[in-house]
Amino acid sequence: MLHSKHKGKFILALLVVVLVTIVTTTTRHSSAASGNDYESIELFTDVLAIVKKSYVEEVDTKKLIYGAINGMLASLDPHSSFMPPETYKEMKIETKGTFGGLGIEISIKDGILTVISPIEDTPAYRAGIKAGDQILKIDDKYTKDLSIMEAVKRMRGTKGTKVTLSIMREGFDKPKEFPLVRDIIQVKSVKFKTLDEGYGYVRIAQFQEKTADDLHKALESLQEANKGKLNGLVLDLRNDPGGLLDQAVRVSEQFLDEGKLIVYTEGREKESQMRFASRKGNKQPNYPIVVLINSGSASASEIVAGALQDHKRAVVMGVQSFGKGSVQTIVPLSDNSGLRLTTARYFTPSGRSIQAKGITPDIVVEKLELASSGEKKDSMHLREKDLENHFENEKKEPATEKSEALPLYKTDEQVKNDYQILRALDLLKGWEILKKVMVTAS
Repeated sequence: MLHSKHKGKFILALLVVVLVTIVTTTTRHSSAASGNDYESIELFTDVLAIVKKSYVEEVDTKKLIYGAINGMLASLDPHSSFMPPETYKEMKIETKGTFGGLGIEISIKDGILTVISPIEDTPAYRAGIKAGDQILKIDDKYTKDLSIMEAVKRMRGTKGTKVTLSIMREGFDKPKEFPLVRDIIQVKSVKFKTLDEGYGYVRIAQFQEKTADDLHKALESLQEANKGKLNGLVLDLRNDPGGLLDQAVRVSEQFLDEGKLIVYTEGREKESQMRFASRKGNKQPNYPIVVLINSGSASASEIVAGALQDHKRAVVMGVQSFGKGSVQTIVPLSDNSGLRLTTARYFTPSGRSIQAKGITPDIVVEKLELASSGEKKDSMHLREKDLENHFENEKKEPATEKSEALPLYKTDEQVKNDYQILRALDLLKGWEILKKVMVTAS
């Protein structure tokens, strides 16, 4: 047994061994591996030793190490982060589509916690939280010095508990408080309906474990509801913050012929250099598609939009997307914590990197939010390029278990008030009319 007098020194010595091992492992193939790395580790352990010995109160070593890791990853890019055991567990639950909280995707812009997009049918969405909103306080805690993970932890919680967000928005004279009640967030990945006879609508809210399967079922249901045939499809990826890369690939390949490249990635390690092409399987008929995107469309949704656009399989409509062109790898750690690390950039089939740029629509259509006077209201757009340390561009239930009502366009109030969907539907109908005109002319 180690005497308490020497225990602190033993921990520091052990930490040095671990850090040296990490540096040796990650740099053993590089001739540049030299004294600089070891000097930096020595500096770190010196500071840790001073804090442990001289700080006004006794501090927990794990807390210090966690804080150091958080700071290290925060200096890299907005998407790399450390997840303590509880947060890592919640992240794994989130990819399955169920978690407790408010229902917003957040990031850091100019040092301010900012909403990327609210998730549909959640407390935040119903309360009127919008993309671009700045979250200044969570309850009585100012967010200025909070990491994203700390902010997420404060906003998540047990169903029925209350939390108040202090929001600043363009047009506000002063911050406004939004009292919210936490709920079980059951993100329904795929929703669908018929817009008008022969014209389908599919909304993907987030790319989860079953998104591709749910999409396949939704398209089958739409075809059955429209006499076995679709004349056109609106694929709505607006405010879709992304999710699982493999699901973006599986969604894309339902519309692309076998062998068509969907996305490829480039990184420093061999494992980060991958190419994904459409495989064999059930393919959708070659009906026209309009993909809707906006500033809240990020990551996996941009992969789908970019692939369909590059292969001329769909017309992309809306406004410039978010521009998150990087891939994060989740690495489980020994104490049940996790590391979310940016390991690669992804490129569309034509070689475009959308990092900090986004997907440019073929047809730009702003979302018109009409006030009672009929005037257009502006909204704030947050994109990847606005985030600190961003990379610069270098080169509830499955849909069929509880099916959506399938209202026609003429009676669907939500569609009537959505200018972008109406424009997409008009384009699809015009496409069909133009084909008939061309056949008659020939």
